[in-house]
Amino acid sequence: MSENCRKCFSVMLVDDDEDDYLLFRDALKKIDIPAEVIWVSDSEELSRYLLPKTLPDLIFLDLNMPRKDGFEVLEDMKKDNQLCRIPIIVLTTSNAAEDVERCYLLGVNSYIKKPNVFSQLHSTLQVTFSYWFETVLLPKRGHI
Repeated sequence: MSENCRKCFSVMLVDDDEDDYLLFRDALKKIDIPAEVIWVSDSEELSRYLLPKTLPDLIFLDLNMPRKDGFEVLEDMKKDNQLCRIPIIVLTTSNAAEDVERCYLLGVNSYIKKPNVFSQLHSTLQVTFSYWFETVLLPKRGHI
């Protein structure tokens, strides 16, 4: 975490699509909530990041990824005693009812269909961040 970001929130995006990361990052810049964005592109990179480092405050998880898909990542994280306390929001292109149902059965905290337009992504993230960082209480950030 940078020196200028000591009081900001740490948000992780798990998504293999760099364009989606860039849109996410740009939309977040327009929101008046200080947040450090960490981008990892698959489950292996996620594991490497989480093992030796500080846990993020919130994770946005795509379902369609190489190696382990988002369902497997979600299931693994919710079974882990340390990782299960991180709120996870699925951010995906799927609006299939079975995907929504499966994610909630696996313990996801929210499920959001990726907006198709930047302005919708911005407003979706603004509402989401307001809820998670201004309304609810989160566990203290910690180390594994």
